[in-house]
Amino acid sequence: MPIVKFRVFLVALILVGMMAGTNRAKAQADREESSADLTAPVEPLPPDIDESRLFAEMLVHNELRNAALIGYTEVRTYQVTDLTGKVRAQESGQMEYRAPDRKTFVTTSESGSGLVRHMALKPLIASEIEAASGKQHHDSSITPANYTFELLGQQQVGPYQCFVVRAIPRRADKYLFEGKVWIDVQDFAIVRIAGHPAKKLSFWIERADFVRQYQKIDGFWLSQKDETFVKVRMYGRKVLIIDHQNYTVTGARNTEESVQNAEN
Repeated sequence: MPIVKFRVFLVALILVGMMAGTNRAKAQADREESSADLTAPVEPLPPDIDESRLFAEMLVHNELRNAALIGYTEVRTYQVTDLTGKVRAQESGQMEYRAPDRKTFVTTSESGSGLVRHMALKPLIASEIEAASGKQHHDSSITPANYTFELLGQQQVGPYQCFVVRAIPRRADKYLFEGKVWIDVQDFAIVRIAGHPAKKLSFWIERADFVRQYQKIDGFWLSQKDETFVKVRMYGRKVLIIDHQNYTVTGARNTEESVQNAEN
């Protein structure tokens, strides 16, 4: 998994807010974002883990995985829904990544509002492709230059035992976030993030909360699902969902062996 960057992901919030304001769609009443936190108990951290070591291990392991990953394909679905779950717009297709900086997306199906797809979903896809190619240079990676960590403990996230930290941005920047991060205790890879932008995104967007989840496939940590709840001034709430399925990792060298060799 590349070092996590949030410029593209948070651009989605801005686009959905623009779409909602233009389309003047009415949403349902507020609901609780129960997925923002987990219910498993938080346990104490081992004594040898501190902020410096955690950042150092994350950066080293990320670099090794980046060097080992040659490419992948996935089936990706973008949806904008209301709070009842009704899909307002959907774009599905195959995303292909080739190291070090090439992404392509081929649409296989689309449905719902053409306005929403053209104003929100298509620009979001295009923005991600541009970011992969290096055309967008805003640094939003989870590194000591952008964040400090407050260590909270250990917690189980599905099959993964994780360190839990509170990520505190070093500056008010709409392409950074504040919230919690769950980091796998073995791979030092990010498993889950829940938070909100560090700075207000626009006049229209009163609140934006997101949950991003990752999954381990063939030794690599790749996106599994993104859910973003956006409260738009005067027009209620919308939900942006990005599903990542049916990954095929192509030409990958043995990342587990690379990590072990680097540690010895």
